Amino acid sequence: MNAETVAQEGLDMTFVAAATAPAQVRTHLKFRLSDWGLLRAAEDVCVIAGELITNAVESTPDREIRVRFTRERCGVVLAVWGSSDDLPVSRPLAELSLTDITPDPEALDPGHDDGTGGWGLPIIEALSAQCGVRKTHPHGKWVWSLVSF
Repeated sequence: MNAETVAQEGLDMTFVAAATAPAQVRTHLKFRLSDWGLLRAAEDVCVIAGELITNAVESTPDREIRVRFTRERCGVVLAVWGSSDDLPVSRPLAELSLTDITPDPEALDPGHDDGTGGWGLPIIEALSAQCGVRKTHPHGKWVWSLVSF
């Protein structure tokens, strides 16, 4: 991991796209938010970071992902870059009841898809003032979120 602080105003970090990346990034974000006196935004920012970084790690295995975190007048912007050209896909929200929830004996098996993925984007949209995707040349994309204060 290479973490570089940009003029004490933000973060610009490169990580190996590994399962440990979300926790590492959340730690850096909490420190930066504390420095800025914005710990009140930490919970939302860390949830968004977990979703964005997990998506980037899953679509960019064994490569690098990049994370930028900046403070703006109206909030903070978190952007995550991955080398995949695939755009994020949002699953429609469905209302569940307790009868819909049953034990999954394969839940811990490697590679098992329990069908619960794809709900991160609605979470990001709900917690963000704005969010979006910007493709990069020759490949990859930045997925970003603005959290207002």
